[in-house]
Amino acid sequence: MRIGLVIYGSLDTLSGGFLYDRTLVESLRRAGDQVETISLPWRSYARHLKDNLSRALHRRLCDARLDILLQDELNHPSLFWLNRRLKGRAAYPIVSIVHHLRCLEARPMWQNRFYRWVEKSYLWTANGFVFNSEATRAAVHALVGDRQTSVVAYPGGDRLRPKLAPRQIIARAQQRGPLRILFIGNIIPRKELHTLLRALARLPKENWRLEVVGNLTVDTSYAQSIRRQIAASGLTRQVALLGPLPDSGLSERLLASHVLAGPSSYEGFGIVYLEGMGFGLPPIASNAGGASEFIAHGREGFLVNPGDLVALAQHVQELIQDRQRLAQMSLAAFERYRAHPTWAEGTGNIRIFLQTLVK
Repeated sequence: MRIGLVIYGSLDTLSGGFLYDRTLVESLRRAGDQVETISLPWRSYARHLKDNLSRALHRRLCDARLDILLQDELNHPSLFWLNRRLKGRAAYPIVSIVHHLRCLEARPMWQNRFYRWVEKSYLWTANGFVFNSEATRAAVHALVGDRQTSVVAYPGGDRLRPKLAPRQIIARAQQRGPLRILFIGNIIPRKELHTLLRALARLPKENWRLEVVGNLTVDTSYAQSIRRQIAASGLTRQVALLGPLPDSGLSERLLASHVLAGPSSYEGFGIVYLEGMGFGLPPIASNAGGASEFIAHGREGFLVNPGDLVALAQHVQELIQDRQRLAQMSLAAFERYRAHPTWAEGTGNIRIFLQTLVK
């Protein structure tokens, strides 16, 4: 197949959505498909809307010799009207890869009403969808119905290839000392690091340590507010901001930690939760989005409402006090990871789906 993929910026961008797209592209190329990446520059949302008027982009997409055009739904502001202009000009079907909807993120209602209108307009132009979770599929169906063909292809958690034995997981859980908590994600408001810090500040400082792995330059003003919050709460000895790490460094931190905490306001799936489970870390995850499809509350981890710092603090305290329960949940998380589809299985299902759409 000759496949195009529209993205913003580079496939090497550090985020779960770009990891999904990048892994899919690698899988398609290994299978013998030709994949052309069509990169649009990162700009403000308003300037992205102007891409719909770009003659050069319209001409490039019209002239592209493709069997199918994939579009990351993140690009919806650049494509919501341009796609309509492609109808009748381009012979290929358009398939949108939907990780999560922007209009479901936490922000003022008037802003989300506008985003909802733009996203809905864009989603109507797609001939098919690739979803990362049933929750994402349900969110899209709530906007445009289920008129288009689709596939749910779960992300894998095996990228880092964890190699642990159950006895190692048990031994780590029973180690004396502070509970070692790991946060992984870009330092942006949606990831709710500020809520996690507020929750941990309620607990005795000698009982826990937090390491934060993630890009501090995506939203510099928010990152600065996090630094101020840490200092004002007197947590500079308890919290380490490590910045982004290579896969080897990330694996080291996962091996050394007890718990993965990521109380996001919304996660379409939550790849980082699954990757942590591969290292035997029970996640404290958001119940807004797709995490409940592979995390059972109280068994493999905990699911919390966005912004619920009381529940966050309570669950951390439970694991501090009861290392036997920590060991049980760690093993349950590891077993759930082992039963989850791999990246190869998920991307293989996407390729089969795309083949059904090619004329």
